Amino acid sequence: MFDGMNRRVICMWFPRLASDRALRACPVDGAFALVARQGNAERLYCVNEAAERAGLDRGMGLADARAFCPELISRPARPEQDARFLVALRRWALRWCPWVGLEGPDGLVLDITGAAHLWGGEAAMLADMRARMAAMGLSLRLGAGETRGAAWAYAHYGEGKQPLLALPVAALRLDAQTCTALERMGLRRIGDLAGAARAPLARRFGPGLLIRLDQALGRMPEPLAPAPEPVHYGVRLSLPEPIGLLGDVMAGTERLLGALCTKLRAQDSGARRLMLTLRRVDQGSQQVELRLAAPMRDAARILPLFERGLAEVDAGFGIDQIRLEATLVEPLATQQLGLGAAPQQGDRLSDLITRIGTRIGLENVLRFLPADSHIPERSFLIAPAAHSTPETGWHSTPPRPLRLFAPEPIAANGSAPPARFRWRRMILHTARATGPERIAPEWWLEDEGWRHGMRDYWRVETRQGRRLWLFHTPQNPGWFVQGEFA
Repeated sequence: MFDGMNRRVICMWFPRLASDRALRACPVDGAFALVARQGNAERLYCVNEAAERAGLDRGMGLADARAFCPELISRPARPEQDARFLVALRRWALRWCPWVGLEGPDGLVLDITGAAHLWGGEAAMLADMRARMAAMGLSLRLGAGETRGAAWAYAHYGEGKQPLLALPVAALRLDAQTCTALERMGLRRIGDLAGAARAPLARRFGPGLLIRLDQALGRMPEPLAPAPEPVHYGVRLSLPEPIGLLGDVMAGTERLLGALCTKLRAQDSGARRLMLTLRRVDQGSQQVELRLAAPMRDAARILPLFERGLAEVDAGFGIDQIRLEATLVEPLATQQLGLGAAPQQGDRLSDLITRIGTRIGLENVLRFLPADSHIPERSFLIAPAAHSTPETGWHSTPPRPLRLFAPEPIAANGSAPPARFRWRRMILHTARATGPERIAPEWWLEDEGWRHGMRDYWRVETRQGRRLWLFHTPQNPGWFVQGEFA
């Protein structure tokens, strides 16, 4: 355990992280820039080295940049992809030491205390970092110091070629407004700031300025905590002999499900999407995806759902490896169950929806939900059953037809239901009519179908057996058929 006296910290700064990432995916020659919208203008988000040589810089308007450099190639910026790329770099940087954390949106910080000798010394480690990042096409600036603040300062202002006290005050990770005020006071270097009276500085700039100074000089500790590793919901089974029978594959899947569900239970989570990968001896592979209607972590319930997909797998000359991964995980609270308790009604419904969804797709299994509207076609919502929960807020209303469709006009006169009318090439005779039920339009919503005003609805039973839902519009007299009862 080190007491901090010999602590060594390295800061890895990627000044062109976004543009380097984009050029790794699709290289171009010449000036290149990523563009992001700021306010009402398109501005340069990140530029490559060729664009910097042409006089372009971050924050410049895209129109002005094209005036300076007509051959500029631009693409939209993707900050979320840059963040994921930096997280991947952090995990890769664990090759040098076990303590690696994120340093802002474009840097990493490494605590190499006690690890440099494994690489032949600190200089050899830094050289290895530069060589590997150059091979990856990434621009890198390194700084090494006894504190995190000093390492950051060297990486951004000189890479250790000057003493720490000779660096500008901006190297203390201060905001631009504070740096400008300090320079106006004649405090341009860290050494000037360290030799000034502390009390007036604290009164004017607050404690944050002195905290940054003390952290850089080692007078105040600054923690360096590595980012926690995300939980990986994946298990793998390598087989000594290839298998090909459905029963054998199901037995291997059952074994993997037990291990995966144990990990899910430890994290109070449930799987919504599972991917089973079967690798054959000829190096080919087949995948079976299972999408669940609700988060689950019960291996006994999940295993039968794989049977239909596994029955369609071509094992070829045999399967020698099975890999199971939960590609979509959601929180799932722990439930208190009695001894030998059977699955709840909601669990059985979720299993049924999953079985049907594996055949026709989960998005095609729909559920009706109540909506707060007295307009017939707006009184309900249709949502995928796998991504919604049943609701009980159905209001008691007069009977509604089983089938609703767009109003279809019929020829009739008067406000009473017609005794005889023609609908869909059929001549129908009214046997009994019940109503009217008057429904007024929702005036606060624009609806082309209700521009004629209120409607008087009638339930009409015909001698031919049809039970229809008709309405009459008093303001603009006319009759329409909108639904049919069972």
